[in-house]
Amino acid sequence: MTVAEILHQAKALSVEERKELAKLLIDTLDSDVENRQSGTGADIVAMLRAIDPIEFVDPHLDDPVEWVKAQRRKRADRLRLGLDEAE
Repeated sequence: MTVAEILHQAKALSVEERKELAKLLIDTLDSDVENRQSGTGADIVAMLRAIDPIEFVDPHLDDPVEWVKAQRRKRADRLRLGLDEAE
């Protein structure tokens, strides 16, 4: 269903129903903003401590450009050898 179709259906509502619909739609915008807000520093630290440690790929490469080149070379090698990325 397109927005135009929804608008067409909304126009068939009474004035009071359209006001209620508008308020409900605006309320969904407010809740979306609330859901996107990040936690406090303490919340973030707690979340980081709760996750398992991650293993870095090629941690010996300090230069980000060289790291990307290395990943591309690995990917090209896997493709050339016909290896699946899941392996």
